[in-house]
Amino acid sequence: MNREAKEIAEKLKKSRKIAITSHIRPDGDSIGSGLALYLMLKKMGKEVRYVNKDIPQPPLTYFPHYDVIEFGDIYPQEFDVVVLIECSTEERSGQKNLDRYFRILIDHHLSNEEEVELNWVDPEESAVAIMIYELAFYLGVEIDKEIATLLYSGIVSDTGGFRFTNVNSKAFKVSAELVEKGADPVKVNRLLFENYTPEKVKLISKVLGTLETFLDDKVAFITMHKKFLDELNLKDVETEDIVTIVRSIRKVKIVAFLKENDDGSYRVSLRSRDNADSSKIAEKFGGGGHLHAAGFYSNKKIHTIKQILLKEFEKLDL
Repeated sequence: MNREAKEIAEKLKKSRKIAITSHIRPDGDSIGSGLALYLMLKKMGKEVRYVNKDIPQPPLTYFPHYDVIEFGDIYPQEFDVVVLIECSTEERSGQKNLDRYFRILIDHHLSNEEEVELNWVDPEESAVAIMIYELAFYLGVEIDKEIATLLYSGIVSDTGGFRFTNVNSKAFKVSAELVEKGADPVKVNRLLFENYTPEKVKLISKVLGTLETFLDDKVAFITMHKKFLDELNLKDVETEDIVTIVRSIRKVKIVAFLKENDDGSYRVSLRSRDNADSSKIAEKFGGGGHLHAAGFYSNKKIHTIKQILLKEFEKLDL
């Protein structure tokens, strides 16, 4: 018996008007999970709206039922409850005044920082999609092919196609059950990993051209300058695949990906493996995340960010 899932299900059953939101710069897990929960609640006859602050980038826009997502603010619309997918704070959700609602947080990140009315956080889970799958049992909702596809997509996305260190036996077990319910692994893999535009491939080439390695090739830096996007007429794009390429270099233990914002500041994504802890580095700069995936913002000059980070990396046992 999962007490948190049962309590959340009971609250949702008693609620009529429900809002769902997921974190800024949404990823495949948050979008897949949010859409799956939306369809589950619709099956129960609920009034549901899925409202995000940020518009995701392809291939997430190709997910089934993507067009139900609204973009904007939840407040001051009236809802009995707001479900937060991986986003307990205003900074993380991009939504303001959510404390005026009954809030339910469903998350597999430890770095949720704000108290909510119902809180289900399980860092042992590979993806929130697995938690939504479990929630369906307590809601009494049958998972059809479309819901199975969305949840399977979330798991595949957050595990990097079952390559990341967050993979465990439960992720495979749930994925197998979702395939039995209609999810097509080949179609999902093509949607997530074989959907590049020519512009995206050119962007990958430009970013990889900035590659620098240090500390006997155990540390790597790559940069996405704003001019790269401008030259290719692209806006902010999904870049996890670029980091994955660099992290696949044989000796690399940690990658720092510096992405230039419109105002000249930088969003720094850290990806690591083995015993290199990305989250501890990110926390020193006011950010956070997982052991092997974290990030932070900085207004410093790019060379200064690199110098400071390199000093921190030198302290690690790589």
